[in-house]
Amino acid sequence: MKKSLRILVVDDDIDNAQSLAELFDMEGHVAMAVHSGEAAIEAHKTRHFDLAFMDVMMPGLNGVESFLRIRQMQPQARIFMMTGYSVEDLLRQAVEQGALGVLSKPMDLDAILKMVNDVGSDGLMVAPSFGSHYGQTLQGLIAGSGKPCHLMSQTHGSLDIAKDESVLIVDLQAPLIDSVGICNTLRKDGHRHPTIIVTPPSTLLDSELDPLHDVAVTGVLNKPFDPMTLLDRLEILAV
Repeated sequence: MKKSLRILVVDDDIDNAQSLAELFDMEGHVAMAVHSGEAAIEAHKTRHFDLAFMDVMMPGLNGVESFLRIRQMQPQARIFMMTGYSVEDLLRQAVEQGALGVLSKPMDLDAILKMVNDVGSDGLMVAPSFGSHYGQTLQGLIAGSGKPCHLMSQTHGSLDIAKDESVLIVDLQAPLIDSVGICNTLRKDGHRHPTIIVTPPSTLLDSELDPLHDVAVTGVLNKPFDPMTLLDRLEILAV
């Protein structure tokens, strides 16, 4: 028997929110639907949810802003973004800047350095991992070229880094949206680093993200998606 999960659905489209919540209820879960980022924050203040699905584009507090506030209150909250936009658009909005690149070749130092220069000090790049300790490998390559480089990983680095224009590599082995949140915090604190976010293997497929296959890694669920396929993945997403 599948575990009954407590699920929050956040979408300003009332019909969409109610339909998804009712589908979860019919499958034996306990779902609640709210229709704004502010309501989602209030719900997390008084209740525990195993999962939350939040639309990105909402009036008032958008989904990314709401996500970051909820994570400040509950760092372990499992929140997934729902968006009809590409993940690239979501990342642009999350870090409030427009320079973004996707690194798709392993160990191509020339391509990495070119993209670092192209995106500039406010730029963000996404790199799928090509093996374990890929962040350390990238750091070694970039530092070996003579360009200063910081690494932030599960075991190395922190938010207390120098405010300079060296390259920052974020390799947390966490959902992509979590790393974006950290980048957003750093920028608000005045940090200006060309930043490379390393995602676990198989996250990027031909520079596009598979809407359901990789949602556990990216934290992003692209619309339209098959609700029945999502049901099959709920327990995996809740872990």
